[in-house]
Amino acid sequence: MIERAGEFAFPYAFHGGSDDVTVEWHAFDELRLPVAVQTWRLPPGASEGMHTHDTEAEPLEELYLVLHGSGRMHVDDDVHDIGPGDCVLAPSGTRHDLANTGDDELRVLVVWGRPGDADWSAFGSAAMAREARKG
Repeated sequence: MIERAGEFAFPYAFHGGSDDVTVEWHAFDELRLPVAVQTWRLPPGASEGMHTHDTEAEPLEELYLVLHGSGRMHVDDDVHDIGPGDCVLAPSGTRHDLANTGDDELRVLVVWGRPGDADWSAFGSAAMAREARKG
């Protein structure tokens, strides 16, 4: 299976934000992992809209990875200016919003799903990741 860039893109308005966001939901109905994998393209000035995924009614975590452009991410009281390669986690229950603050398109890879536990200890890269985070 292969999907070409832009092949299944659609406009979508998130949580009261800008309706100019273009979304691609990768491997929709094909991916067996319990997550959604999407690419979002926000034009200058566009935003997702401040929102919360309630921990009881809709317990979702979202991971945002900037691919291109610059933006600002609010997670509860924290504000992060973000650029290519930066990653922000919005845990379940936090108020969060993504906005394009740059002059160019902001492209982000967004992975979201219900929180849970996974044991990655059998993988060598997990050990290396843990070591890298020690500083």
